[in-house]
Amino acid sequence: MIRSRKTAAKLYLINLALLATHEIDSAFWHEWKLFGLPGGIDLFLILNLALLLLFLYGFEKVVEWKKGAPSFSYLLAASGIFAFGIHSYFILNGNPEFTSVISYGILVLTFVISLAQVVVTILITRHT
Repeated sequence: MIRSRKTAAKLYLINLALLATHEIDSAFWHEWKLFGLPGGIDLFLILNLALLLLFLYGFEKVVEWKKGAPSFSYLLAASGIFAFGIHSYFILNGNPEFTSVISYGILVLTFVISLAQVVVTILITRHT
C-alpha cells in the first residue's frame, strides 16, 4: 500500500510538471486567444497561478495521502486528459498551435501519465 501511495505521488508530480510545462508552452502559443478568453495574458497568468497553487496544495495531500488526496489526484489527471483531448481537437481542426513535436509530445505524455495516475488512484482507493 505504501508503495502504491509513493507511486501516486510520483505520478502526480510528473503530471503536474508536464502540465506546468504545457502552460509555459501555452503562453508561447497565446492559448487565451485559442479559447477566446478575455483579459489576454494578464487573466491567463492569474488563472495559471491559481491552478498551480491549487495543485501544489493537492500534491501535499497526495504525498501524505490525507483526506481529499484521491479527489486531487483525479482532478489533476482529468486536467491532463482534458488538455490532451481539447488540443488534439484543435489540431485536427487545423489550428497551428501546439503542433511542434515537443508541444504535442508534452500533451501525449500528459495523457499517458494521467491515465496511469487514474489507475493507481483507483487501486489505492479500492484497498483503503
